[in-house]
Amino acid sequence: MDVAAPTSTDYARHSAYSDPGPHASLLGAVAPDRASVASAARRVVVHYRAGRPALTQEQRADPDRRWLASILDAAAARQPGPLDAPRDLGRQVAGCCRDHTLFSVGVLREHGVRARSRVGFARYFEPSFRHEHAVVETWDGDRWVRWDPALERAARWGFDVEDMPVGPVAPFETAAEVWRAIRSGTADPASYGVDSSLPQVGGQALVRESVLVELAHRQRDELLLWDMWGPMLRSPALAGLVARARLAAPDIDADTFDALVDEIAAMLVAADAGDASAEAKLAQRYASDPLLRPGDRVVTASQSGRTGVTDLRTCSTQWFSAPPAP
Repeated sequence: MDVAAPTSTDYARHSAYSDPGPHASLLGAVAPDRASVASAARRVVVHYRAGRPALTQEQRADPDRRWLASILDAAAARQPGPLDAPRDLGRQVAGCCRDHTLFSVGVLREHGVRARSRVGFARYFEPSFRHEHAVVETWDGDRWVRWDPALERAARWGFDVEDMPVGPVAPFETAAEVWRAIRSGTADPASYGVDSSLPQVGGQALVRESVLVELAHRQRDELLLWDMWGPMLRSPALAGLVARARLAAPDIDADTFDALVDEIAAMLVAADAGDASAEAKLAQRYASDPLLRPGDRVVTASQSGRTGVTDLRTCSTQWFSAPPAP
């Protein structure tokens, strides 16, 4: 299958996820400089867990909205008017780093700016723990500039949040970089996860899955960080749901899965270093290999505690379990 890798121009147009639907004018009203975009992102989206905000029952379901149009539906209904205006907590949309990033990418693409999301792990929230995280990259004409819209500029970070250094020892490491470090024995998988308070959601297994999520985001499928497909569906914890939803979990063992991720991670790192052939091979593999691309349906193992199956064609989720009572 002859499939071209996303070009810089492709990153300047909306994906299905960043499409604002009827809210394009709201995105267009936000100035496209990094500081303005990040400020608006933090005003519209409040992290559902950081700082333990007192969320309403409606807000507790917000992190699964997925599509930027849906996020903006809620934002506009709760507080009509400019997206960069201050908002009380109850008028914000609960989400996570992926939603700060998707909002930012959406604003930039609405202005015709080339932007994409990157998935990996941040070193800067806790000294000895690396949090699963998503950040923005913007093309400045010469290079991709990496920046974190969730952060306000402050000396305490020790780096420019609007132009972050890159590389294996940078504040933010891509999932591919982390995977390769774990496989080479230079990184402790136990120090990587969703949060240090959730040791059951982390380690080598999470990093392995995050490489596939990183690839999807690079191909402009900005999925939720808790979506699962392909080899991820082999998890014993999902067996009942996979059978009930009649999903096809591929027949792949752990060693083969590891080898597949080794290959994809190597190409992702090479593409970041400017290897155009690696970029093209990633697009080819993503388009042709059902182990890598999400297909029509994914399992959504929501951080709210509920699990369901999302139909990406109809933009709907069938929930098979409910979140615990607040």
